[in-house]
Amino acid sequence: MAHKPDPAGLKLRLVAAQRLRSVLAGENFSPLTTSDLPDGRDRALANRLITTALRRQGQLNFIIHALLDKGMPGKSGTFEAVLRLSLAQLVFLPDLGAHSALFLAVEAVKRDPKARHLSGLMNAVLRNAQANSAKFGMLSDDLLIPDTFGDTWLEAYGEEAIGGFSTALLQGAPLDLTLKDDDSELIDQLGAERVMADTVRIDQRDRPVEALPGYSEGRWWVQDAASAIPARLIGLESGKRVLDLCAAPGGKTAQLIKAGHLVTALDSDPKRVERLKGNLERLNYSAEIIIGDAGTFAPNSLYDGVLLDAPCSATGTFRRHPEVIWHRSVGDVAGRVRLQRALLTNAYRCLEPGGVLIYCVCSLEPAEGEEQVQWALESLPGLGLWPVAPAELPGMEQAVSAQGLVRTHPAMMPGGREGGMDGFFVARFRRQ
Repeated sequence: MAHKPDPAGLKLRLVAAQRLRSVLAGENFSPLTTSDLPDGRDRALANRLITTALRRQGQLNFIIHALLDKGMPGKSGTFEAVLRLSLAQLVFLPDLGAHSALFLAVEAVKRDPKARHLSGLMNAVLRNAQANSAKFGMLSDDLLIPDTFGDTWLEAYGEEAIGGFSTALLQGAPLDLTLKDDDSELIDQLGAERVMADTVRIDQRDRPVEALPGYSEGRWWVQDAASAIPARLIGLESGKRVLDLCAAPGGKTAQLIKAGHLVTALDSDPKRVERLKGNLERLNYSAEIIIGDAGTFAPNSLYDGVLLDAPCSATGTFRRHPEVIWHRSVGDVAGRVRLQRALLTNAYRCLEPGGVLIYCVCSLEPAEGEEQVQWALESLPGLGLWPVAPAELPGMEQAVSAQGLVRTHPAMMPGGREGGMDGFFVARFRRQ
């Protein structure tokens, strides 16, 4: 008996479902690559389906609850992932057509031994969704931010900012680069615009990062506008010894080297350290690189400056990783807070008297930011706040608080540019 060929687009749907399923199970999202789907158009469409399902997760949760009377079937393989992709297409990507969403969803679950008995349910649910797609397409953006963080963020940032968070979540993140040298010709070649200091932004790109002008020559590195702020604030003369804790993948390390400092870059993950080494080699930069624990590292001599980009909930990165706000819990944040205090304590131990400590996190949680500053001032003898002045961040003065702390969030427009920025917190201390 001849093998019946798979319908066009089915492999794309199956690959996308497997990736989405792994993210729903707790993994971080990473876009599909050529090894997953060789065809560029297939890959772009699959990534679009996955990211739409992730960015719209809160609204899809509401739709699924409305359509599945008995809830999501247990032990059903790829059923949930296929359903979410198909609902995302039907309700939020109408330009892709309804017929393919229904047909390919049913075919996809038929290929999964754990889900094939649910093909009838899949068909019925999606036809119901199709009939109600206009109503579901009008769901409130309030559903996009989970209750776990919504109330805290509302109190910390206000209602207008939270509306901007939802917009930023749906838009995703543009590509920000830090330039090795100020080069107007290169900026034009990249199709980029200046954002702030040596950060430029590419809103639309049609090729991989590695294919952009200047990549192979090491003339820039990828770094969000917010992530580029901490290293600029270290305020030390060129030639000082600076320790970069939790350094990989190396954007801040590169900034410190560019500023003329003698940098020791430390990270505990050997794979991430290899990536850091590769990035510095491409830039033709050099640093002392150490694989070690930032909580126990004991240097032979103390440093003039320490930059601690501490492990955190990473809620500030949701434009790029929309899954993060659904993966994190209040308990997760509390665990990060304890770890950050241990790392802050050791960063302080590594610092010369008179030295500068930068503490930063890519988190929107006050517990990981402003509240950590109060703890550090009360717990680490002789450590005082060195307030950041608004004039130190031209174009981003609104990010500097009255206390001299820096707080960015996704609704902010760096240098007045569209596209938002990551949520970051930065505090600068000096050891007396």
